Amino acid sequence: MGSVAPPPINPTLTGILLVLGGSVVMSINDVAIKFLSGDYPLHQVILIRALIGLVFLVALIRLSGQSFALFTTTRRREHLIRVSIVMVSNVTYFVGLAAMPLADAVAVAYISPLLVTLLSVVLLSERVGPRRWAAVTVGMAGVVVMLRPGSGMIQPAAVLVLVSALCYALSHMMTRQMRGTEAAITLSFYVQVGFVVVSLAMGIVAGDGKFSGSANPSLAFLLRPWIWPAMADWPAFIATGLSVAIGGLMVAQAYRLCEAGLIAPFEYAGMPMAIFWGAMVFGSWPDTTAWTGIALICGAGLYTLWRETRRGQGTRFDSRSGRV
Repeated sequence: MGSVAPPPINPTLTGILLVLGGSVVMSINDVAIKFLSGDYPLHQVILIRALIGLVFLVALIRLSGQSFALFTTTRRREHLIRVSIVMVSNVTYFVGLAAMPLADAVAVAYISPLLVTLLSVVLLSERVGPRRWAAVTVGMAGVVVMLRPGSGMIQPAAVLVLVSALCYALSHMMTRQMRGTEAAITLSFYVQVGFVVVSLAMGIVAGDGKFSGSANPSLAFLLRPWIWPAMADWPAFIATGLSVAIGGLMVAQAYRLCEAGLIAPFEYAGMPMAIFWGAMVFGSWPDTTAWTGIALICGAGLYTLWRETRRGQGTRFDSRSGRV
């Protein structure tokens, strides 16, 4: 009897599962940084997070038997642009997060899947069908429900989070453009290196606290002096470092495998996770309106997952481009 060949891997389903898992893992980063924002400056948190992330990536290369040549690149200019965009996205998001409830900040940030879908059409010439648009729209409707228009949500901190969402979407456009030559681990490595360089520079300029003293929680998070981390806070530092390294790899690989317009709706999975962490860590339980938003968000993602799984066997995949 001949051996039975394993079924072919469906890259579409793989990409969907990666972005779902990555969004869940990266939600740990949000709650950890929110927890640390009351005592440490943002640049110190990001520095420690990036160093932990780099250790993880190096260990991953060693344990997997791959070559460190994966960290080499001929696209330094593109990496510099992408790292700068990711840096702006992180800083604006977490400075805004310091002044907002976790679920509110994440809800505002989740305009990014809609922006990803729009930009994928404009910048990547991807085709987005009506059903994908419908999934994004329904998921966005869930976010709007949670925003509760007219409740005074739009504030300077929320504007910062909106800027972060735009930069986040642009970073995924670059991931798609660089996928032919750059592995997910290469993209993650240079982001972490960029965080280390910028955080050290910020620490040299403002780490002594000479610009601190603002009563605004966002500015206080950005400009307070460095302090030696308490032992009780190291689990949060480790959690943020590992969640970004692991989740970032998963999401980057998802955008390498699949079209951005397909992947984007599944990033809404982070919204229910924000509600969960807000309840577990900060004691903020969702009300009926919030649950309605969660249902819309999850329903949109589950519908897209079901549809893409159904059509997966008839999908042809270009291994060079990652397109379906």
